[in-house]
Amino acid sequence: MKKLNYLIAFSLLVVLSILIHNCTGTGETANIEEAAKKVYVKPGSYDELYAFMSGGFNGQLSVYGLPSGRLLKNISVFSQNPETGYGYSEETKNMLMTSYGFIPWDDAHHPVLSKTNGEQDGRWIFINGNNTPRVARIDLRNFETEEIIEIPNSAGNHGSPFLTENTEYVVASTRFSIPVPNKDVSINSYKENFKGTISFISVDKNGDMNLAFQILVPGLDYDLAHAGVGPSHGWAFFTTYNSEQANSLLEINASQNDKDFIAAVNWKKAEEYLKAGKGKIVQTEFYNNEFNESTHSAISKKMNSVVVLNPKECPGLIYYIPTPKSPHGVDVDPSGEYIVAGGKLATVIPVHSFSKMMKAIEGKKFDGEFDGIPILKYEEVIAGEVQNPGLGPLHTEFDGNGYAYTSAFLSSEIVKWKLGTWEVVDRVPTYYSIGHLMIPGGDSRKPYGKYAIALNKITKDRYLPTGPELAQSAQLYDISGNKMKLLLDFPTIGEPHYAQAIPAEILMKNSNKIYQIEKNKNPYAVKSEKETRVERKGNEVHIYLSATRSHFKPDNIEGIKVGDKVYWHVTNLEQDWDIPHGFTVKGLNNSELLVMPGQTKTIVWTPLKSGIYPFYCTDFCSALHQEMQGYVRVSEANSNTKVTFN
Repeated sequence: MKKLNYLIAFSLLVVLSILIHNCTGTGETANIEEAAKKVYVKPGSYDELYAFMSGGFNGQLSVYGLPSGRLLKNISVFSQNPETGYGYSEETKNMLMTSYGFIPWDDAHHPVLSKTNGEQDGRWIFINGNNTPRVARIDLRNFETEEIIEIPNSAGNHGSPFLTENTEYVVASTRFSIPVPNKDVSINSYKENFKGTISFISVDKNGDMNLAFQILVPGLDYDLAHAGVGPSHGWAFFTTYNSEQANSLLEINASQNDKDFIAAVNWKKAEEYLKAGKGKIVQTEFYNNEFNESTHSAISKKMNSVVVLNPKECPGLIYYIPTPKSPHGVDVDPSGEYIVAGGKLATVIPVHSFSKMMKAIEGKKFDGEFDGIPILKYEEVIAGEVQNPGLGPLHTEFDGNGYAYTSAFLSSEIVKWKLGTWEVVDRVPTYYSIGHLMIPGGDSRKPYGKYAIALNKITKDRYLPTGPELAQSAQLYDISGNKMKLLLDFPTIGEPHYAQAIPAEILMKNSNKIYQIEKNKNPYAVKSEKETRVERKGNEVHIYLSATRSHFKPDNIEGIKVGDKVYWHVTNLEQDWDIPHGFTVKGLNNSELLVMPGQTKTIVWTPLKSGIYPFYCTDFCSALHQEMQGYVRVSEANSNTKVTFN
């Protein structure tokens, strides 16, 4: 009967959401002239902001200009990219190594910009790999992935990679609980054998990441996170759902309880427990992969252990805040006082108070415990509830002017409400089924409260049809006035789960234009055409190739044999901005290379047939780009053809 009642209620909720969207979604759209002026960036001019949007199932991170919505770059992170050779070239293969082997794909959800004193500083941006648990760090001088660390004892790295106030830690939580350490047990033993983990990855001044410690937590589903700022600095907050600990048909069985939890983690106290020796060293296996800018090569390190804290042995480490219902997002306002949950099935937006939470902890205002973790009383920690928040509230960001903005998935709208009074002051429809929303700096202590971006799951009739699979959607809203106004629709790559944006002036001043050839320490680099050569080592042939406008050196190569393993080491000798060179050879069965000025990259080719094979530059570099070509002669495996070149 419970299940039947739930299904009836859920069906009514969906029908109601459609009616609300169709009948009451009357938010303002800027008039054509006004909107055009606000999003127009004249030729030769720059956008105000860089926007970084997750690629979702493509595993990458895309970069757009705002307010124009122009696509600027697709950054290779967790997936191989044949456009650039990332994950195919010998220098980058190690970036994708894991304890499960070479994994050339992932599901990337939540980009987060580095912070200092809670404000965006423009050094790095981090993003999670959800499927094979990983966190990547992208250097914003080069817009290239510099490090990827795997997270052990985790399954579904969804609540990640949210940052503490000074980027001391990347915090991450497992989405799915599993046995820790993982082992072969009956799935029906979920309540007895399944656990979750919360991970803290330290970040040093150079950006290097290290898995500092993990916390073993009860077997729930952990969804999203945010760390405290200001007065709540030292704490991190994680949403959890499935307090029923169901392991089948979760849409029904994990939606029975009126409230689930926010896990409030005191990471400062965790550091104290670690110093006191409370951490247990657990043997495990994970990889830390780092790209060296000097050698232009990735080094993959296999790690064998992690320090784990158990809350049952560390009082005061974690408290559960009850929150309605099936929460997804958890967001901290710029003051650090308010902790906002987004209950997917909740009828209100609950706003919890950090100061009240601390008083409740001090006064032991508990409502029992869950697997040894104290549950705080709801009425002791609630600051207020936003009524009529739309259906399916998910995520909240802030404009720095005392207002919050929440995405409502089922009713397809952004709802604007006032901090302190909790009253809804505006709402505007989105098209359609908004997931995350983003205000530039909206998760920091200094929001750039001019725009909001809706990241929508469905587009339907918004763009030209492209078969069964349609473009993903982002929409730009002006939030500078009392009323939100839609300015722009623009399609995006992949499924944009979350986004971050930062004023362009912060990044532009540090942007790298070339790699200095004299600092190139790749062992296969050539610093001039005089160093180019071809060398045979058994059945390996190493071709040290230079690329300049508009020729390769050498460009005629003989003595390659069928079955040889041919390493093409390509160095771009250019030292001018925006002069990359590409490289490929006929029959290359992995990818091309795209080599930046001053950089060296290597691709491996194993010819299977004798004959003459052309190679050429794939990136248009000059008026004589077509002339940038060469030939390699491949002889039979038993031939006596000697290696010669030009």
